[in-house]
Amino acid sequence: MNAEIIAIGSELLLGQIVNSNAAYLSKELSVLGVNVYYHETVGDNPERLEKILDQAMSRSDLVITTGGLGPTKDDLTKEVLASLTKRNLVYDKETEKNIEAFYIRRNQNMTENNRKQAMVLSDSDIIPNRHGLSCGMVVEHQDCRIMMLPGPPNELKPMFQNEAAPYLRNLLSEHEEIESRVLRFFEIGESRLAEKLDDLIEQQTNPTIAPLASIGEVMLRLTVKGSDKASNNRALENLKAEILERISEFYIGEGEEPLVNKTVSLLKSKELTVSAAESVTGGLFSATLTSVQGVSSVFPGSIVCYSNQVKEMVLSVPRDLILTEGVVSESCARVMAEQTRTLMNTDIGISFTGVAGPESLENHTPGKVFIGISDGTATVVHELDLAGSRENIQDRTVKYGCFYLQKFLLNE
Repeated sequence: MNAEIIAIGSELLLGQIVNSNAAYLSKELSVLGVNVYYHETVGDNPERLEKILDQAMSRSDLVITTGGLGPTKDDLTKEVLASLTKRNLVYDKETEKNIEAFYIRRNQNMTENNRKQAMVLSDSDIIPNRHGLSCGMVVEHQDCRIMMLPGPPNELKPMFQNEAAPYLRNLLSEHEEIESRVLRFFEIGESRLAEKLDDLIEQQTNPTIAPLASIGEVMLRLTVKGSDKASNNRALENLKAEILERISEFYIGEGEEPLVNKTVSLLKSKELTVSAAESVTGGLFSATLTSVQGVSSVFPGSIVCYSNQVKEMVLSVPRDLILTEGVVSESCARVMAEQTRTLMNTDIGISFTGVAGPESLENHTPGKVFIGISDGTATVVHELDLAGSRENIQDRTVKYGCFYLQKFLLNE
């Protein structure tokens, strides 16, 4: 079954609302073994909507629409599809009762336009909405099934999970599932990673390999399609082993969990605390850590030491060191890491000093960064030469901090 998802609503095209429904539906459909080949977004215009729907029905087995089922005049999905499929719009008594009951429970008068949400295409399969007012429905037309779902995600998601997914599962003659795994890598660029795996990517059939790049990281999505779960898992494990045989030194874990979450989990598992001294990152490392729920047990706080005066007065970085070696140096990063650990009374101290740009500092161009890590017994300092904008350099520095902290915790 090949599917197409059409999101309907001018607010999507204006950027007022993010189309999260398409990503959700694509992921859920892949689990069912349904191939999603097209995503479309169209505004509340009957001519354009009709054209998009007509094209979709001519090339896909399943068309899922989201939105346009509400009570206002610009909610046109049902009207346009009724015209295209030569069907009448009729009232669904059960949906109408649910809408009336909704307003009665709230002691509110129901406006007449709300009855529009109970209108359905004749001879359609109704999908009840247990979290809202507009029901969904499915119609069949010229060897294509059109499934209409509401736009609000808090209505669409439970409707799909509890009603639409079982409906589609029953339609599939051969139940194949698509399973994916995400492998995460750090300190290796997408082009270098692709070069090392070039033959595997060239020869891929099932499972497949898809490189996905983000700031500072590269991910590989491994995807397999098959009807037997054990065989699927075996195929993914074999491919993962072959990949790690070539680039295991850059591997930081499996799954879509962010790097910072893994760092916090590792600190918790080892029952260790960390504090930070931040210059170049200006508190971004601390903000990133504290975005993780429960981090307070391993992170009491940090010192943002953006100026030389704060480095000297609070962290006791020697003035002679600042004058001779500079604050953008291995020596300064070392003292900062050691001093923050002592001042904050933590097991580990981590420091960030460098040049984010756009101007140079101490004869260093933007991207020169030093990250120090100390546990009171040993102190290591990593030197980086990063490229990109000021924001990009700061963001990558934080990710490198998480990465090096993990390596330190694992004694690597």
